[in-house]
Amino acid sequence: MTALREEQRLLRSAPSEGDAALLAEVVELRARNAQLGQALESRALIDQACGMMMALAPCPSDRAWDLLVDVSQHCNIKLRDVAEALVATTRGRALPEPVQRELRRALRRFHVAGRR
Repeated sequence: MTALREEQRLLRSAPSEGDAALLAEVVELRARNAQLGQALESRALIDQACGMMMALAPCPSDRAWDLLVDVSQHCNIKLRDVAEALVATTRGRALPEPVQRELRRALRRFHVAGRR
């Protein structure tokens, strides 16, 4: 029996204590699996954006990460969304004004700090 059919069977019947525990575990594992899938997708996107920052600055990967986090925090936008906007510029999309402004500021701060 497939996992989905098993879940449906458990939901239709009056679940025993064991069935209820199994169903709760299945639901929890599916939610965790969805979260991990989203995290993997986000991480790949953030890694691409870090690579772009390394080329723009130029800087090592840890500093590129810090620059993206800085932009994210100053724009009050999730890091994943900043990364997505930056990567989208490779497909001809314009960088949103707040992200563009904060990226310029972050790069300026980076270069000033490097001169010290």
